[in-house]
Amino acid sequence: MNSSPLSTPISTDSYPKEFQQLLREKTENFTGRKFVFSAISDFLASHSRGYFTIVGTPGCGKTSILAQYVTAHPRSIYYNAAVEGKNRAEDFLASVCTQLIDKYLAANGETSEIVKLRSQLQNLESHDGSWFLSLLLQQISDKLAVACETARHRQKLIIVIDSVDAIARTSQPPSSNLFYLPRYLGDRTYFILARRPFLREKSGLLIETPSQTLDLRDYPAQNREDALNYIQQYLSTAPDLTQPEFCQQLATVSENNFMYLSQMLRAIGENSHPDANLGESSLLSELPPGLAAYYQNHWLRMTGDGLSAIDLSVLNVLVKSPTGLSVSAISNIIDRDEYDIEKVLDNWIEFLNKQEMGGEICYSLYHDSFREWLGKQSILES
Repeated sequence: MNSSPLSTPISTDSYPKEFQQLLREKTENFTGRKFVFSAISDFLASHSRGYFTIVGTPGCGKTSILAQYVTAHPRSIYYNAAVEGKNRAEDFLASVCTQLIDKYLAANGETSEIVKLRSQLQNLESHDGSWFLSLLLQQISDKLAVACETARHRQKLIIVIDSVDAIARTSQPPSSNLFYLPRYLGDRTYFILARRPFLREKSGLLIETPSQTLDLRDYPAQNREDALNYIQQYLSTAPDLTQPEFCQQLATVSENNFMYLSQMLRAIGENSHPDANLGESSLLSELPPGLAAYYQNHWLRMTGDGLSAIDLSVLNVLVKSPTGLSVSAISNIIDRDEYDIEKVLDNWIEFLNKQEMGGEICYSLYHDSFREWLGKQSILES
């Protein structure tokens, strides 16, 4: 596999129609992220099988990274659980198994064996899906082994799954792996996953095969460089807006968040002037509708079945604090037990930055604009 897919022509035709528009949108204006592609390439080269997971806060570019990767490698299998109606295990199994059959097993036409597999898939119950998925993976692994005996390059089966954390866990038994992903993998079989931050004990995956996690938060310099390149590329048709000071300022305000950048750049391109000042511009003091809707989705996930008194207390503290706070500091502010506060923070871990400060683990909301948006919600204002 190439370390970077940028030189490969973009193609979405080999993927299910429900994902093609998303792939096109997420690869538009794509730039950078070479450190991620290099890490993936190194993992594939150094392991005969395994799971590679990209972790990052909302909007940091995980979906675009995977979209760029699979459009450059159309033999990959792709699934995105964040697409509406695609967060259930049975949908995942139907889509991925169909792609596996079409791309790897039916190359020589509809043989009786392929017809049998399609019939089994059509009549498959979701709780039986794990064995069928494993069956297909093993058959393809065996087929690739034979092909590699005569081919110069080692062929690989790569299954890419975005937004693993979006699964509806009620769609399968709680003791099973997310989406029934296999615990063991055959040779030449790889899964590349992307998900938001999670507690290790709540990963939902039990695997006994080589694995590696790349946390995008561990690469601030590379993220900053990519954010600047993205800004400059996006505004390349508006020379007055590509002044170095403006680009640097926007990169700083964005906190290297590409969802924030994509929405704000669109608004800037449509409405801003060369002398726009990010600290004073009325354009940038109001969130674009797309970004507000994105934050509204976060809010719905955070509230779930409703917020308890301690939930509201902790959230108010986080909203009022632009810097990280330790559990003990929050406990002192709201006069509640630290254990109860930890449980609240654990439930919201995907929306939090967690870092060590002064020898303590501190928490803050993942983006300042999200923090400000939360502060304007009526339940907190009251």
